[in-house]
Amino acid sequence: MKKIAIITSTRAEFGLLTPVIKSLRKCENSGFNVELIVTGTHLSMEFGYTIDEIRRSGLRIDEQIVIPVDSKDAMDISTNQAVTLRKFTSLFDKKHYSGIVILGDRYEMLAIAIAAGNTHTPIFHLCGGDTTEGAIDEWIRHSITKMSYLHFPTNVKSYKRILQLGESPKRVFNYGSTSIDNILSLANIPREEILGSIGLQDCKYAICTYHPVTMESGRIYEQISNFLRAVEAYPNIEFIVTKSNSDQGGAYINQLIGNAEYRIQNLHVFSSLGVVRYLSLVKYAEFVIGNSSSGIIEAPVLKVPTVNIGDRQKGRLQSESIVNCESDTKSIVNAIKNVMDADFKIKCKMVVSPYGDGHAAEKIAEKIHEVVYSDCIDLKKKFFDIEV
Repeated sequence: MKKIAIITSTRAEFGLLTPVIKSLRKCENSGFNVELIVTGTHLSMEFGYTIDEIRRSGLRIDEQIVIPVDSKDAMDISTNQAVTLRKFTSLFDKKHYSGIVILGDRYEMLAIAIAAGNTHTPIFHLCGGDTTEGAIDEWIRHSITKMSYLHFPTNVKSYKRILQLGESPKRVFNYGSTSIDNILSLANIPREEILGSIGLQDCKYAICTYHPVTMESGRIYEQISNFLRAVEAYPNIEFIVTKSNSDQGGAYINQLIGNAEYRIQNLHVFSSLGVVRYLSLVKYAEFVIGNSSSGIIEAPVLKVPTVNIGDRQKGRLQSESIVNCESDTKSIVNAIKNVMDADFKIKCKMVVSPYGDGHAAEKIAEKIHEVVYSDCIDLKKKFFDIEV
């Protein structure tokens, strides 16, 4: 029996993994099984208990691994990683997976990758090779790349960076981002219905997500205060905010934005909107604002402008529909003015995404299935040298 596991710990990464899960499970038979392991903030009421979203999707859940998700300081993050490492080492030692599928750059995914390495479990990694200079995700992502056997970057620049890290091109496959697959198939709820589902009537609105800039953790209050003042500067626009993730400082951001909701009438805060509802809201938004990768990858595909604040996403390949700005109020206000310009909106309609053609998941699933069945995985990787 060949058995692989797909691991999800957050709402955002579950959305990106969903088409891969569905594609791989089309291959299931008596000799090939695909398990879904749910962990992290999915099992936390504070972050919306988004395992319910997974259940509503109809996807079978095979394992639930509870890990701590406190994020007040560095000790919390290290404790979370330590518990995660122990629990997943025990799971992998018991299950003997032929490989695990993980995505991105979360600190808990680093612990899971270490557990896989300690138990000689092959790692199939999605979204490696990106750069995000303002977050610890940068070094976590590249560390996971070196632990992984198969690599599925989302664009050609990330593909080249993985080769720079010494990974053989025979194990690196640029099929694009699964977010494009999602957008083309899931952003389908009508405008009036999707706004009604969150208690709003037809209006001009923006979609917001503000995550911690973990390399600037001491500036959270200043950054969020500046962002909220910019929101107040546009009272004719409703700002629909999804809460921050569980990076260090995320809980503080959520507290600040949650408190502000009571005094700022055009601010509406949600723990989680769900993948389908979120993408459908983005589709009709005036713009996306904040520092989430969604503004870099998903929004341009839907021809929606993005205001990208600060350095969290610095280094990612960007489309011309993205306006970058500093985190002070004046810069944010001016950036919003720019993306609301009629000529800029017309320009956004012509943007072509550099993140693939919408068929990434099926190609990823086919390659994983092929490699697992080939019985040719050798974890004693040679370093692939390139000319410098």
